[in-house]
Order: sequence, then C-alpha cells, then structure tokens
Amino acid sequence: MHKRVLGKSGLEVSALGLGCMGLSYGYGPATGKQAAITLIRTAFERGVTFFDTAEAYAQGANETLLGEALEPFRDQVVIATKFGFEGGDVQKGLNSRPENIRAVTDAALKRLRSDHIDLLYQHRVDPGVSIEDVAGTVKDLIQQGKVRHFGLSEAGAESIRRAHAVQPVAALQSEYSLWWREPENAILPLLEELGIGFVPFSPLGKGFLTGAINETTRFDESDFRNVVPRFSEENRKSNRELVDVLAQIASQRKATPAQIALAWLLARKPWIAPIPGTTKLHRLEENIGGASIELSADDLREIEAALSKITVRGDRYPAHLQARVGK
Repeated sequence: MHKRVLGKSGLEVSALGLGCMGLSYGYGPATGKQAAITLIRTAFERGVTFFDTAEAYAQGANETLLGEALEPFRDQVVIATKFGFEGGDVQKGLNSRPENIRAVTDAALKRLRSDHIDLLYQHRVDPGVSIEDVAGTVKDLIQQGKVRHFGLSEAGAESIRRAHAVQPVAALQSEYSLWWREPENAILPLLEELGIGFVPFSPLGKGFLTGAINETTRFDESDFRNVVPRFSEENRKSNRELVDVLAQIASQRKATPAQIALAWLLARKPWIAPIPGTTKLHRLEENIGGASIELSADDLREIEAALSKITVRGDRYPAHLQARVGK
C-alpha cells in the first residue's frame, strides 16, 4: 500500500489506516479476542501500518487488544491513541487536566506494550482546560520520549491554531466523508495553511456508504447508531439516494461503493489518511482495495455533479454529543 505523510510532521503512515474502535465498542457486542487479533494482523500483512484506538474505547480494552495484536511488529507500525474522558468513560464527561493526560499516557503505554505512543490525540476539546495547557503537557511528554506526535480530534479552528502555536499539531482526526463534508468549509484550508495532516474517521458514513444498510436494518441494542438522527428509519430511507448514486459510479469502475468513497477521500489531499473500521475480514479486503483506485478529474467532477443534487438528511450526532465537537 502507498504511504502518506501527515502534513509537515514527517509522520509517515499507510494511505489507509484501521480504526479499531468497533472491535471493542460502539457498534454492538465486542468481537472475540482471537478474531480481532487476526483482523488486525491481517491488516498489517496487507500493508496497513496505521492503527487507531483510544482510552475511551471500552475503557482501555481496545488498547490492550491492539497492544497484544501488534506486539510482534511494534516497530513497523504507527499507533494512535487518545485521552480526554474521565476514567476513559464517555458518560462521565471530559477531563484533559494535565495530571490526567500524564496518567492516561502511562496507562496506555502499558496496555499498548510499548515505550512510546506515535500519535497522541486529545479526544475532544475540554472547555475546562486551556488548550495551551493541553498542548504544553503533550509537549512535555514528547520531550520525555513517551509520545512522538500530538493530535487533536474534532477540534475547531481556533483551538487548532492555539494548540499548534505551543506544540505543532501533526494531525486532526474528525469525521469526513461523502455524506459529511463540513470540514471543507474552514478546517481543510486551515490544515493546509498550517501543514497539519487530516485523519478522517467514519469515512464510510458509519457503514452507510457501503450500501449494506437500509431502512429495514436493525442494529444491536448497544449500537450507538440507534441514537444518531441520520440513522433514523425515515432518514435512512431518504439517504439511500446517495448510496444509489455511489453504486452507479462504482459499477462503471468495477468497484464497490465503499471503495469509491475511500478513493474520493484519498483524492482530496495527499495529506489525508482515512481510518475505516471493520470487524469483518472481507470488508477489510474491500477497503484496502479502495486505496489502489485512482479517480480521474472527470470521475471527481461526475461525483460532485451527482452529489450536488442530493440533500443528506439528519444530524450526524444527537445534541449532547454534537455539543462536544468543533470547539
């Protein structure tokens, strides 16, 4: 797989990473340990060198899983993790106090079976702690050798600028896909200006852009898509129009809708590295196939023209989660 460098940081990653959250958290029951390890190691064998986790994904269990899976080739991969929730529990609210950042980093190093974290993100901007204090704390951890690079997740433009002035931000991780394009307004131009890489999560619209989800799909009761307005039955029915258009374009390229969605993201900027997540080996192979598709200028114009006629319906988060992004 091709490699990419995240902005001016010098941090080189595979063009597609693997978002590991869904193996432990968020999308229903956790994947069995051995099956999850097999999936992670298969991703590495297929050229993926960029793996994303967080303390908040099952309160450290996802980090523990990743640590065991990647231990045999730790020096050949880039591991990104995140701090920022009280006790690693999203329900308990935000905590980016310096002492918590340091404690979470030390705990993550043990779980990841590593002496360093390649990319440490603040999971969400904490209005109770100045972004300068957050950046300064991570700067100290970098100087101590525990962390290599600093990142932010779902941060707004002002926070990115202020943090970057204290400790260069290597990457911003935020949602971006064919059905959530809001970062194009202010965030992408800012990242280009400052030389910051972009790591889109949910590049397949939380699974919707694969075409496997329709208005009759029933999610597990622990699947957070049950509370996402965009995934209401009515909105799923309306939003199928987007997937249908994507499927038409994909068929012309002898590809799948998911592959075109990923190829579209990769074509946006050379410093973008999406992190699709999956629990299934066949989906992993499908996603990796998307990294080898190069869309022409004509392809991109066709996609743009088709999507300009479609309105995606429903908010991407319920109100209480939306309040935590873009700060």
